[in-house]
Amino acid sequence: MPYSPIRKLTPYAEQAKREGKKVFHLNIGQPDIKTPESMMNAIRNVDFEVWAYTRSEGSLAYRTKLANYYNKYDYHVSPDDILVTCGASEAIVIAMQSCLDSGDEVIIPEPFYANYSSFAWMSGVVIKPVMSYIETGFALPPISEFEKQITDKTRAIFICNPNNPSGYLYSLEELIELKKLCLKYDLYLFADEAYREFCYDEEQFYSPMHLEGLEQHVIVFDSVSKRYSACGARVGCFVTKNREVIDTALKFAQARLSPGMVDQIAAEAGTETPDDWFIETREEYTSRRDLLVESLNKMEGVFCPKPKGAFYVVARLPVDDSEKFCQWVLEKFSYENQTVMMAPAAGFYSTEGAGTDEVRLAYVLNKEELKKAMICLEKALLEYPGRTLRADLANTLIEPK
Repeated sequence: MPYSPIRKLTPYAEQAKREGKKVFHLNIGQPDIKTPESMMNAIRNVDFEVWAYTRSEGSLAYRTKLANYYNKYDYHVSPDDILVTCGASEAIVIAMQSCLDSGDEVIIPEPFYANYSSFAWMSGVVIKPVMSYIETGFALPPISEFEKQITDKTRAIFICNPNNPSGYLYSLEELIELKKLCLKYDLYLFADEAYREFCYDEEQFYSPMHLEGLEQHVIVFDSVSKRYSACGARVGCFVTKNREVIDTALKFAQARLSPGMVDQIAAEAGTETPDDWFIETREEYTSRRDLLVESLNKMEGVFCPKPKGAFYVVARLPVDDSEKFCQWVLEKFSYENQTVMMAPAAGFYSTEGAGTDEVRLAYVLNKEELKKAMICLEKALLEYPGRTLRADLANTLIEPK
């Protein structure tokens, strides 16, 4: 079972705080955006005499609200197509255990959210990675690369859209190519859509749920954590029109009894969040993204493509090893008694040796704190003993073919 690259350096951050240092947390997707007032009021005003179980698939009231939410995006689902889970994490584990047997394989473009490796390990599933590259902004790899990985044990392709950790937003054309592959080989298409609302530069979000003819293959994972800045609520869901998959997943849901009652009350209220809240939040994330990407690319030897979604970037640094660098920044470095915590990107790759000079940064802090964090990072790069500048790593984004 692997450690999380997002959290594994926490002891060093805690020690830095004990030494009186201010630590800017860019390692984890915990936004400082205020949770919508409707959700907070729902918690403040809960009124029940018995804190009871809910149905294993989640309360009907919440699933009905969720179906209405998805149907605004033309998903055409009913409450019976939705299974409420304890975060999107549980939804992914249940999907892996429902759709794949031990030893079966799932193909995932890398870098990918690090905990997918943990969920696969828990489920006895083998990840077959397909490499995407920072030089192309982490665009979807050619479909031919996916096809090379397909064996008689392949059961699914798994994407995160918009992507964590890279922020890449998949186009309709890329999803259509994946659809053709899934139909050709009779594969599931898993889609983690936790960042659906956060697409920038007027780019449009597309889901595999929009692809006609793929209805029985698609399983969507979702969460309130990022959408409403409610990471502690631990409410997610599993959405599919495949009745056989839903019936099987329900067995796993019954084994863990039920999702939290109060959490669902808050999440149900969250579905009433006004559009203005999302517009303001997108504008804030856009300005944070622009500040972060511009600051990074001004640093000597640093390269960071501009993502179209989510609230992460992956940046390439002029360092010998990004994990050693991230630990050194917390343990040995400070500027004006401040330092920064980042996630080493190697933990987001399955291929050995990949991402060793990259970090993932989350633009979840306000712009004033982001500016200070970027000053710390630039100073740290200049002082780091393992600094390395390579002429062959030019700061150039190559448009994917």
